[in-house]
Parts: sequence; C-alpha cells; structure tokens
Amino acid sequence: MASVMDSVDQRTQLAGHNRLELLLFRLMGKQRFGINVFKIQEVVQCPVLTQIPHSHVVVRGVATMRGKTIPVIDLSMAIGGRPVEDLQNSFMIVAEYNRTTQGFLVGGVERIVNLNWEDIMPPPKGSGKNSYLTAVTQLNDELVEIIDVEKVLAEVSNASTDVSEDVLVGVEDKIKLLHVLVADDSSVARGQVARTLQQVGIECTLTNNGREALTQLKKWADDEDPRLKYLAMVLSDVEMPEMDGYTLTTEIRKDPSLADLYVLLHTSLSGTFNHAMVEKVGANKFIPKFKPDDLARAVLERVKTFIDEEDV
Repeated sequence: MASVMDSVDQRTQLAGHNRLELLLFRLMGKQRFGINVFKIQEVVQCPVLTQIPHSHVVVRGVATMRGKTIPVIDLSMAIGGRPVEDLQNSFMIVAEYNRTTQGFLVGGVERIVNLNWEDIMPPPKGSGKNSYLTAVTQLNDELVEIIDVEKVLAEVSNASTDVSEDVLVGVEDKIKLLHVLVADDSSVARGQVARTLQQVGIECTLTNNGREALTQLKKWADDEDPRLKYLAMVLSDVEMPEMDGYTLTTEIRKDPSLADLYVLLHTSLSGTFNHAMVEKVGANKFIPKFKPDDLARAVLERVKTFIDEEDV
C-alpha cells in the first residue's frame, strides 16, 4: 500500500480522460469510503502517536514520518462517528490537501479501483447541509461514500477566509461589472471562494461540478447573456463528480463560443501534477487551495487584464 502513487505521466493520462483512482477504506463499520489516490503520499500501519495538548478533539496526535511531524486526524470522529479504537491494527493514510500534509486515521484499507468521474455522483439531496459527503458511487451494488475532506480540514484548522487589506488596495469600480463562474463540489470550498470574491467586489455564479458549469456556460452563450460577455474567468476545482475540472477545461476549449474563456484551476492537488495538466488541457493557470490572499491576487490580476483587453 505504501506505493500507491504513480508517476506524473501516468496520472496525467488518467485525469486527462475524466478518470480517477479511488483508494477504498473503512472506518469503524461496514460502510466503504473512498479517497482520490492522487492526494495520497503513502498508506502505512498506524505509527506511534504523540499526544498534543489543547489540540482539536479529532486530532489523535502527531506522527513523525521521514523527519517530518504531521497531525493525525481520526476520520471517523471527524465525520461524527466513534473513534478508531484499535490503533495497533489501524492504518494511516498520508495525504496532501490544501498545501498541507496530514495523516487520516482509518480502521482498514482495501484496494484501489479505477473509475470514470461520470460514475461519481453528488450526494443524495436529503443528506443536508451538515453532511460530510461530497460524492458517492456504486461499486458492486454497494454505495461508496466520498468524504468532503476540505470540510473536515476547515473545521479542524478554523483558518481565516479574510483577504488582507493590502491585497485589495486599488481595486477599480469597473470590477463590479464583471462576473466569475465557480465550479466546486465542496460546499465549504464554494463558500470560501464566494466569500473571497465578495471581498474583492466581483459577483459570481456557483455550480456544483464541471457538468453543471459547462451547461451554464452553454446556456449563457445560447441566450447571449451579458454574464458571458463580462465573464472574467471560470474558476474551477479539479476533483468533481460527473465531470472533473480538466475535462471541463477541455470541453470549453472545444466549443467555439467558449474557447477563449480564461480558466483558473483552484485545487488541492499537488503543484507538480497540476503544472503538467494545465499545459495538457489548456487551462490558463492554477493555484493551490486555499489561501484567500493568493486567490484574491490571482482574480485581481486577471480582472485588470480583462478590463484592459475588453475596454470595460
């Protein structure tokens, strides 16, 4: 299990075709869960954990891995379940999200499966706002749940979503005319992005995945909606059910009415991987999640160029 990561070339081939690999695991019951292999650095037997005073209740301790100290989050506790009990026989999934490395404590790991993003569906509508699901899929007549890890991490870290005042200096009034289309399957991530754009002073339309975003763009094009004329950028996550951000970018570039749109990929996947994919699918830029100042700077940089080019 420690060698779940493939080479960058192999991974870009997989993602470029709207596909993904999920590592299946269990927490404290029979329910299967999945996590994108692209996020994982390694999977190991749970090491000795050192307790940290005053840490978040779901942080079971820290582990030392190759000279680095990483927090270990009990994923079962984080989504409202009971703690993982048998640490000696449990596993730790070491993953990189939002520029940080952390361990997720799980009851057991199983195997890796190769799927199409079209087979990954949004969670049931009745799951509610407090649900920790970001997507589900069927595998051998069994429902596999994909946890909204960004929501878990946001609750553990309680990071600020405020944009620094110096970043907002010199924002032009013309920005109020512009629009941004956002695609992200995580309700927490959508909220973070919307708040950042609100502070910048630009309106946005929120969609839940790449397919919804593409449908919205084509509708605007068919209706000659002014939001498309003044669309400064498409701001898209990468991992999304039904259609991922790479495929969304590819579809945008294939459509003559949308081909010139500016696409910014905003993702928690690793930098090296995304530099390769930006070039491959034709996105304009990517920035890793989630630093409000970095996102605001990227948006403002594009907005100023858009205003100059379009003479808004």
